[in-house]
Amino acid sequence: MNTQLHHEISSSLTKLNKVILGKEQQVQLAFTSILANGHLLVEDLPGMGKTTLAHALYKVLGLDYNRVQFTSDLLPADLIGASVFNAQTSSFSFHRGPIFSSIFLADELNRATPKAQSALLEAMEEGQVSVDGETHDLPKPFFVIATQNPQSQSGTFPLPESQLDRFLLRISLGYPDPAIEREILTGKKGRASLDQVKQVLSKESLLQIQQLVPEIKVSDTLLDYVQRLIAQTRQDELCHLGLSPRGAIALVKSSQAWALLQGRDYVLPEDVQAVFVSVVGHRIVGKTETQGDQLARHILHSVDSVGGGVAAVA
Repeated sequence: MNTQLHHEISSSLTKLNKVILGKEQQVQLAFTSILANGHLLVEDLPGMGKTTLAHALYKVLGLDYNRVQFTSDLLPADLIGASVFNAQTSSFSFHRGPIFSSIFLADELNRATPKAQSALLEAMEEGQVSVDGETHDLPKPFFVIATQNPQSQSGTFPLPESQLDRFLLRISLGYPDPAIEREILTGKKGRASLDQVKQVLSKESLLQIQQLVPEIKVSDTLLDYVQRLIAQTRQDELCHLGLSPRGAIALVKSSQAWALLQGRDYVLPEDVQAVFVSVVGHRIVGKTETQGDQLARHILHSVDSVGGGVAAVA
């Protein structure tokens, strides 16, 4: 990666960290998802900065952006668009919905019904939508950033496993540290600085970086480690459903993007460990109360990065 691209990535992260205070790990994971050309799911309580993160990302990237607030009465046509009859030409013409944007923010995705949620499936997987038998391509690049409230909150519809699997990474911002919260309470930092965020990466630079991600070297030894982790998700006594081949590919791709974000052209075990919980936590299902990220951490600590033993992962 040339010096200019590396500088643009570093500048982007710096600007994002001025808006999302004290969450450097989560900001890097969100940016990793973008660089790996994957969709991002942000799950947290209301008011934790989920939407602010999405706004900061689209400003730094300078891409066209649309946001839809998901509600129980939302219809698929409200996202995708619909064919409208033109009386003058006696024909139907397709009117595009808000999903036709490079960054689409699905705010509180799990407050919509499964029918509305499923309207995103084809778009997220194929980069296109079908209406009345016609296929319409979405812009390139195309990212879905979805926010989700915890399922314990009222008025939510759990996302099916097939849709969760479409998200490359799932992150949670969590409560800020007291010192960071004090800065936010002054009203001078955090969301208040969102208006000062300017575009850093051009569309051309972003596409160029995305093309570099698959070229990041993954050694046979590193793949051995990844396969041990995958196998553990499928045979661990706490796991009911392990990682699928698509999930395994997502793990490698995310590790490559994370390595590139650190300025390297090769993947280390530390890169896999950095993204593992965010890639795997929403894809595996446990047999007991140990679920999600907690189960993923258990798997990560059960596998040694050099083989034959238990890992010592921070």
